[in-house]
Amino acid sequence: MIAPDYDLQALLDLSEVVEARGFDSLWVGDSLFSKPRYEPMTLMAALSQRTKRVKIGTACIVVTTRNPLYLALEWATLDQISGGRTIFGPCMGNPEKGVRREFEAVGLPYKERAAIFEEILEIVLQLWTEKKTSFTGKYFDYDEVSFSSGTEMAPLAPLQQPPPRWIVSNPRLVGDPGEEKARRIMERAADRIIKFGDGWMTCCRAQHPGELTEQIGYLEEAAARHGSSFSDYTVSYQVTMNIGDTKEEAHASFSDYISKYYPELSQMMDLSNWGPVGSPEDIVAWLREFADRGVDHFICRFGAVDQFDQVERFASEILPQFDVERVR
Repeated sequence: MIAPDYDLQALLDLSEVVEARGFDSLWVGDSLFSKPRYEPMTLMAALSQRTKRVKIGTACIVVTTRNPLYLALEWATLDQISGGRTIFGPCMGNPEKGVRREFEAVGLPYKERAAIFEEILEIVLQLWTEKKTSFTGKYFDYDEVSFSSGTEMAPLAPLQQPPPRWIVSNPRLVGDPGEEKARRIMERAADRIIKFGDGWMTCCRAQHPGELTEQIGYLEEAAARHGSSFSDYTVSYQVTMNIGDTKEEAHASFSDYISKYYPELSQMMDLSNWGPVGSPEDIVAWLREFADRGVDHFICRFGAVDQFDQVERFASEILPQFDVERVR
């Protein structure tokens, strides 16, 4: 969050604290103008120079509003700059009016974002793995495009071959679409995740752990259809939390943060679905529940303006209660 008491310099300083306190990844969000955020890939490049060990990823980057050729090249450059520490977390865009306005501003059809999303994922993956693309689709058409003129030692490519790709899917982000529609959404999303990614990223249904189990079931079925093993995929959960001495104190701080940063989405959603809010014991209980249901990697976001305090409390009061390989 960019706020009077938490500016860009503080964010960069925080990255060093996060690494020193034992976290294993840093995550940035993305929006064109609907939320106060800096451009994610430029920001991650800066973060990579302030840190040495932590992974750096997007939770998430709205790839549907980007040209896939520039996206592939920019991310490959970022992966090289960071020493191969990136995690690509792509999404298609959520239902907020602000996000819809972003699509309108760049001249893209919001209602067709899922199809655009899939074409972009395929193009980017081809460029990273095959070093070229001749993709032909409804929205993009390329003939032997490669980041090489033939005079270089090799085409420009990410250091990781390819970078981890944790595809975002949140079928019940706002409201309940109904079981039949939710089933269709999850089946299509599961196929997309298995085909183009090596992980799944989700969020915002913190009061419904059973849904996580249900969606993992769809992913396991999709993996079987595609001849893959779902055990090779990462399940990640972006969770927004606030650690306080009491639930009442934490909830007040959390509500103030979310209502200011997400004025529209906070009115559309039950804030309890963003994540656990309360004492360290409350946070630990929530994390254990979701870890037991299959989450491999928690992307922890703190719903408070004082990010430094929340990071310190999590590192000293929460992390020691876990195998650190499970909570990151």
